[in-house]
Amino acid sequence: MVAVSKRMEEVISLVSKGKRVADVGTDHGYVAIALVERKIAPFVIAMDVRKGPLSRAKENIQKYGLVKEIDTRLSDGLEQLKIGEVDTFLIAGMGGDLIANILQKGIEIVNSINEFIVQPQSEIYKVRKKIHELGFQIQEEKMLVEDEKYYTIMKAVRGKEVYENEWDYLYGKYLLQEQNLILHEWLQKEYQLREKLY
Repeated sequence: MVAVSKRMEEVISLVSKGKRVADVGTDHGYVAIALVERKIAPFVIAMDVRKGPLSRAKENIQKYGLVKEIDTRLSDGLEQLKIGEVDTFLIAGMGGDLIANILQKGIEIVNSINEFIVQPQSEIYKVRKKIHELGFQIQEEKMLVEDEKYYTIMKAVRGKEVYENEWDYLYGKYLLQEQNLILHEWLQKEYQLREKLY
């Protein structure tokens, strides 16, 4: 069984079982391999914009004997994905601005599916706003700490949703509602940092 980071474990946990998945920015292909190995996804398209990581992903897929279940594609965002090929996609480990742009540029693919998972590294509020703009709602949101870094992961499903308060976009409505302990910890650190700056 392939091992993945704590962050990617959380991303995988949000993928609905039985869906065909596109892993956008697959890097070494470990998430794609884990999804098939664990029988979460019957088929995965592992995509990356860089030839080097995609080549390593191909090697890893061959090593785990999953060439039939995992296809690899050199792709800028959702560009090389065709309508109807997958049921969901995941984009993890990129800046929020880049994720929002990928979603906008790949609007035809976004419109053809009912769910997707994103894990932005920055500008998370931009991604929350883009999800709503595209006619999706945030069904679930998780936050975790790994190697002293804070990560937010969102599962978006089709449906209309708009947050009334700006802070819900900034910090995550569901994280605030559940009084998420990791969000609380992060907010305290941000507050202390700003106090020092002042």
